[in-house]
Amino acid sequence: MLAMVLDANATRLRAERRPLPEPGPGEVRLRVEACAVCRTDLHVMDGDLKPTCRPIVPGHEIVGMLDAQGAGVASPAIGQRVGIGWLGHSCGVCPYCRSERENLCDAPAFTGYSRDGGFATHVVAEAGFTFPLSASDDPVKAAPLMCAGLIGWRCLKAAGGGKRLGLYGFGAAAHLVAQVARWQERSVYAFAKPGDDAAKDLARSLGVDWAGGSDERPPEPLDAAIIFAPVGELVPAALRALRKGGRVVCGGIHMSDIPRFPYAILWEEREVVSVANLTRRDAREFIALASLAKVEARTQTYPLLKANQALADLRAGRVSGAAVLVPPSNSMLGA
Repeated sequence: MLAMVLDANATRLRAERRPLPEPGPGEVRLRVEACAVCRTDLHVMDGDLKPTCRPIVPGHEIVGMLDAQGAGVASPAIGQRVGIGWLGHSCGVCPYCRSERENLCDAPAFTGYSRDGGFATHVVAEAGFTFPLSASDDPVKAAPLMCAGLIGWRCLKAAGGGKRLGLYGFGAAAHLVAQVARWQERSVYAFAKPGDDAAKDLARSLGVDWAGGSDERPPEPLDAAIIFAPVGELVPAALRALRKGGRVVCGGIHMSDIPRFPYAILWEEREVVSVANLTRRDAREFIALASLAKVEARTQTYPLLKANQALADLRAGRVSGAAVLVPPSNSMLGA
């Protein structure tokens, strides 16, 4: 197999040939068809998230065909297309797991962070943390749903049912959430980095009601705002855009420090909340909903060996929608 490997923080990924991994009890192996690139991958590489193991293969928005099962696995079946997301394991016994909040598990494992991920031709995962997909699904289009879509859906639920929704940081997650929110007949206000006309054009192409810079005010007060950009300064900006009783949801796993802000913009029962990770229930809900809402990811594809270029483009804001890595076929690898 071929993998793109991170050896140390702030270094480029290197290509490495490895023996095919064998799935252990309760595990399955996938032949990766596509793996989307997430901003969390940058946080892993930069050390913004405390390193858990090195070397590591990043990538947690994976779609592939199951090609081997470990002991005790009856489902999913060999030949089934499945998805894999960020949460790769939960203990099942801590208070959070027992209360159906496995996203807050005390002893979790995360794909592409504490266990090898999908920047590779093959990946091993726990069978219970894979999600069945249709044989007709386009792997490239489905890959961003496995994190950008799932965390976006959890954020949208946390935002509540208000009709006027602001999305700060119009990238992979926001462009999927916008489609769901429009399908739910909400008004969507897209906030992009000042000067990022490509992001605003993407938002407008998806039918948002307004698109502007994150330094601008929307034309009317928002019921809720979701912040996907890892920029703490957006929290007070979003609070200022809210109506009384509105809510700001911080959707990133990492964010720069939130600056001091006057109590007056929090008063009148405005709220700031965070979303951490996701649950398997989120995945089941969103995969079904995405089909109903006809959510379609806008993607830019890169060969697996161009993973460093994809990461650089994401960091520089040169990706419109989601970047997706496509591994070479077995025949191209000489397998």
